[in-house]
Amino acid sequence: MTTVAASPEPPRDCPICPRLVAYRAANAAAQPSWFNGPAPSFGDPDARLLVAGLAPGRTGANRTGRPFTGDHAGILLYDTLLATGFARGSYDPNGDDDLELTDCMITNAVRCAPPGNKPETSEEANCRPFLTARLAALPRLKVIVTLGDVSRRNVLRAVGLKASAGIAGHGSEFQAGPYIVLNSYHCSRLNTNTGRLTPRMFREVFERARELIAD
Repeated sequence: MTTVAASPEPPRDCPICPRLVAYRAANAAAQPSWFNGPAPSFGDPDARLLVAGLAPGRTGANRTGRPFTGDHAGILLYDTLLATGFARGSYDPNGDDDLELTDCMITNAVRCAPPGNKPETSEEANCRPFLTARLAALPRLKVIVTLGDVSRRNVLRAVGLKASAGIAGHGSEFQAGPYIVLNSYHCSRLNTNTGRLTPRMFREVFERARELIAD
């Protein structure tokens, strides 16, 4: 495995994970106008809230270069951030907008789009130093919203804890090192279409985050 010095963001041509590098190259060959690289974190460098997803979607952040932009999950996420005061402006699924995050940043545990939207555990481990560095580079960070249990486990490992240290399930809340973690079901099309996650349920997580950072 090739190593890259830990920083908050991987290089544009990050070489660490062979499978993801090959998938990135295949996407670039098929769609050369797309971003086709590790999707950088997006938001306020002084954020007290970090939203952690799992990985970019092929036609989402892999296409647009911005987390949760271009896929179904971004509609609910950005609508909710706008409604709870963590964003301002307007959201466009192609990224052609004036959207800004306020007191909030969004990142992913794995920065490159994986085949089938499923990163391997080795790829999660390879990318984890970037997540650890991302947390460390947010001096005012207080609360982390994890989107799904895989994201929750990666955040726990990124702060040096066992993956089993936090409580699983939607709405769980626990301390992880210096941070409070709020876990939510992922805002995926599957979860929203089946009613497993409703807009009200999702908004309540961010309303709770707002309460916590105000304390």
